Amino acid sequence: MNQLSIDEKYMQRCLQLAQIAEGNTYPNPMVGSVIVHKGKIIGEGYHRKAGEPHAEVNAVHSVKDKSLLKQSTLYVNLEPCAHYGKTPPCSKLIIDHGIPEVIIGCIDSFSEVAGKGVEMMQKAGVRVKTGVLEKESLELNRRFFTCHNKKRPYIILKWAQSQDSFIDIDRDADNFGQPTWITNEWARRAVHQQRSTEQAILVGTNTALKDNPSLTVRDWAGNQPLRCVIDRYGRLPEDLKLFDGKSNTLVYNTKRSSKSQGVEYVQVKGEGIISDILDDLWKRTIQSVIIEGGSSTLKMFIEAGLWDEAHKYVGEVLFASGVEAPELSGRLIEKKNFGTSRLYVYRNN
Repeated sequence: MNQLSIDEKYMQRCLQLAQIAEGNTYPNPMVGSVIVHKGKIIGEGYHRKAGEPHAEVNAVHSVKDKSLLKQSTLYVNLEPCAHYGKTPPCSKLIIDHGIPEVIIGCIDSFSEVAGKGVEMMQKAGVRVKTGVLEKESLELNRRFFTCHNKKRPYIILKWAQSQDSFIDIDRDADNFGQPTWITNEWARRAVHQQRSTEQAILVGTNTALKDNPSLTVRDWAGNQPLRCVIDRYGRLPEDLKLFDGKSNTLVYNTKRSSKSQGVEYVQVKGEGIISDILDDLWKRTIQSVIIEGGSSTLKMFIEAGLWDEAHKYVGEVLFASGVEAPELSGRLIEKKNFGTSRLYVYRNN
């Protein structure tokens, strides 16, 4: 196993700091920064929330003796910004404090930055090095980069299946209204943790009718995702939990556009409905969406090749028959055990 270089060790710390704010920085990326003087960390910080100071600002402010900045190196996992947004440009801050060297994880592909931060600093005489733990830096902000580069949210498929590969029993209208539990409480808590870090969550008409899901964060502390449901023909009754006002809900349908009390009906075309949904979410600056089902909705995204990550939970129950779990070809990147339940995470090749 290769040992990390000095630069990589400090960049790894940047990544650790950045991840603390996961789920809270949207629409901004996760960024951490470390300031090093003669082999010692003298300041560090991370971006906590959109509209608040960036990581570099918090790192500089944490340095007690500002005179040391002129002999220090600043590390940051993403290129410092060069534009005026809700906060002044970090590249200018670095120049103004006379920091002579900056080490960067990856370049920011966002058009307002995209190499301009590096250019601004180099013109001012700052030594700039890029590409330190670049792969890890891109991975951390994969939602942000997907949104800006592909003009759509990062798509996460998620379902739970029995040991014999069914996601539900055969049900009739008499046993609609409650989910069929497959995994244990520990795994369900992990699902709620994931919901708190993603921006939106989407289900189809049948899942909304069969399970009457809340699609909220309940077994974890964190932000509530934007709830989305596909209801092409207006079949969903208004007494479902999706319409309870506890979190905003988008209803993608072919009949109308209207808005009232936290529920917005978004009219889309019957053909190409996935593209319409993803385009609408992108225009709302939604960087990630969990597709939670059901079977036909998951298969629709899989067949279109429109997914980035898939989370398959497997419980210990056996159904013998029912609704078959979706199949996909992807690269298995992670396994987790939650007692009697397991999670398999895949990436789209």
